[in-house]
Amino acid sequence: MGIHVIEFTVPTGAAGIAPELARVAEAADAAGVARLSVMDHFFQMEGFKPATDPMLEGYTTLGFLAAHTTDVQLGLLVTGVTYRHPGLLAKIVSTVDVLSGGRAELGIGAAWYEREHLGLGVPYPAVAERFERLEEALRICLQMWDPEDNGAFEGKHYRLAETLCSPQPIRRPPILIGGGGEKKTLRMVAQYADACNLFGGDKDQVRHKLDVLRGHCDTFGRDIATIDKTLTYRPAPEVDTLDDFVRDVADYAELGIDTVILVPPGDAPARWVEQVAAPLVPRLKDL
Repeated sequence: MGIHVIEFTVPTGAAGIAPELARVAEAADAAGVARLSVMDHFFQMEGFKPATDPMLEGYTTLGFLAAHTTDVQLGLLVTGVTYRHPGLLAKIVSTVDVLSGGRAELGIGAAWYEREHLGLGVPYPAVAERFERLEEALRICLQMWDPEDNGAFEGKHYRLAETLCSPQPIRRPPILIGGGGEKKTLRMVAQYADACNLFGGDKDQVRHKLDVLRGHCDTFGRDIATIDKTLTYRPAPEVDTLDDFVRDVADYAELGIDTVILVPPGDAPARWVEQVAAPLVPRLKDL
């Protein structure tokens, strides 16, 4: 199980966010949750909640969560490739990894939220260029985390004179690529990543995406079993109880999903992790 925090609307306001997040982290760790993540956005997502709702900077938040956990893997779901220069991004993730004792993950995608780019003056190139930048960023991060290669990187969009990263991560951070694009995103998962993230709700679509990923893995001579297939869970209308949930998730496990990611409510996420998520962890391990 993964826990993904996307709202920070605790009743006590800004002063209450830190203690609530600390409780979320401690509860997730105590429950044996595998992954704990937050979003990488500057504004809350329009269409979900008002853009003016509270939103924290992602990697600062991971540093805070690292200090309140000992076991759970920490990452963003997912970093927009446009938000940080890839060399700096690799350095940031390696810092989280060192300070957390080897528990950082790089979740990354092509970025999509135009309003926050324009609002804060972050360049927002066309989608084709964003995917080009995503592939170069993946290559840069892998080179930065190779202790035997401090050399230059020459790409179309990024040029680094040296890819020095000291200290190196305690473990090379797993790379998760978010999204289900069949021609580019899932191809890059097969070529570069350790994990992917899909969205639940339509099991036939999830089955199809996994079949596409399997095809890309065949192209690169890779076993799809080496990729952690994660799913951000959207409950079906008939899911009312925890037993219903376990039955529903079992179907995804049959399709090949390895990790289900749940989203707690914004007003009381810690209590939800303690009362709802924690009892589910052992049941999911049995699937």
